[in-house]
Amino acid sequence: MIPSRLERSQLFVPAHRWRMIEKAVISPADAVVLDLEDAVPVEEKLTARVNVIRALTELEFGGRLRVVRLNSLDTPFAYRDLIEVVEAAGEKLDLVMLPKANAARDVQFVVTLLTQVEAATGLTQPTGIEVQIETAAGVLNIREIAAASSRLESLIFGPGDFAASARMPLEHIGERGDYDADYPGDRWHHVMQSIVLAARAHGLRCLDGPYARLDHPDGLIRSTRIARGLGFDGKQCIHPGQLNRVNVAFSHTPQEVAHAQAVVAPRPFASASCRPAVSLEGRMVDAANIRMAQVTLHRHAQERRTP
Repeated sequence: MIPSRLERSQLFVPAHRWRMIEKAVISPADAVVLDLEDAVPVEEKLTARVNVIRALTELEFGGRLRVVRLNSLDTPFAYRDLIEVVEAAGEKLDLVMLPKANAARDVQFVVTLLTQVEAATGLTQPTGIEVQIETAAGVLNIREIAAASSRLESLIFGPGDFAASARMPLEHIGERGDYDADYPGDRWHHVMQSIVLAARAHGLRCLDGPYARLDHPDGLIRSTRIARGLGFDGKQCIHPGQLNRVNVAFSHTPQEVAHAQAVVAPRPFASASCRPAVSLEGRMVDAANIRMAQVTLHRHAQERRTP
């Protein structure tokens, strides 16, 4: 299954900063995340929730996915975040993001609340769910989390909170620093590949977490290339200036598209699944190559429809 929505880039915006929200909805982001969690001080939580409702009901997102990140379930804010936002603006909301998911029951709790609010308000289009994997428990339970609900659309890596949970030294979120240079491999490979495999096994999207050093574009590019190489669909961004680089990194080049078109070009065989291996540009092409090319062309069609 190929995930149906395009999310090369998610732009996070603190929901208590109205001017930043206005700028975010006209940015190059595929998805705008109105953040009620880490970016919002405790004393601003209620103001932020009001701003989210106002943004969803008054602003034009221009085809960008409209996402609200809830506070985590171990706070007194999460259930009211979901109830108040969905009751007031559920018809304008595409996805809710659950941070720090530790087990399938966390997803199921959100599903239960969503189902009840939608029934009470007469909403007919169910809201999707994205889940951040950013704790040791979340990684260990990722298979069950990925299978927790048909509403689930995406698994997202949260490197900062994961580092804290696993007690891994980390200076800048998303950056590979001195400890990575000392380790004979990639310290983040296990958790990142686990997210990709769990997502793919259940037909979900998967996104990499943010890169926090705004003064280091080369580091951002390297981070995106690593994530794409592992199979991620996109990456979270914390500043509009990161969006174009991330969108490009997670888009197919004209050369990749042309090659995919050549691979799937009709040949005198009964079907793609039973074609014998043939040669194209000096390389073997078999059924696996055709499936990879079909994924590329499907994704490219989505990229062409972006705002």
